[in-house]
Amino acid sequence: MNKLKLSDIVRHRKGQATTEVVLLLPLFMFFLFAFSKVFALLVLVQKMEVASYYAARRWQLESHRNVAYESFDDQTLCPDIEMKAACYLGFSRSDCPQNITTQRFLNLKEIKLCPITRTQVWNVVTLTVWTSPVKVPLYKNQGFKFEVTKYVPNRDRPIAFVLPGLSP
Repeated sequence: MNKLKLSDIVRHRKGQATTEVVLLLPLFMFFLFAFSKVFALLVLVQKMEVASYYAARRWQLESHRNVAYESFDDQTLCPDIEMKAACYLGFSRSDCPQNITTQRFLNLKEIKLCPITRTQVWNVVTLTVWTSPVKVPLYKNQGFKFEVTKYVPNRDRPIAFVLPGLSP
């Protein structure tokens, strides 16, 4: 009886076609990169919801109704809230320089939170994030604009909702 050697098994085994490996591996890597970018943008949208809630709640609790303090709110409070939201979303700033890889991967371009629109009953907090255009051959775009809007009451407590025509 013949002994089966490992060298005989390796020598007679069919190999993978080089053409398939050469052509399909780059294609697989391209789709992997594209899917990771799309997933990262979906995570960015969810993080924008959290950041806008933080910004709206902080604005509600720390901003002033008195006109004498409006300059503090616009020049100090709003930029500080914007800085914290930017760091959370992945923008690289002086407070959070470690976010440079996240900013490059998502092509984050600009964030805007200020000025916050004041009305008699509500403050309108709008968080807007722009991304740079994706540099892919045969696909041209202008970049994306994501926007989240929160309405915050002017008071410390939320206003109870009452249907019109019904007495409480």
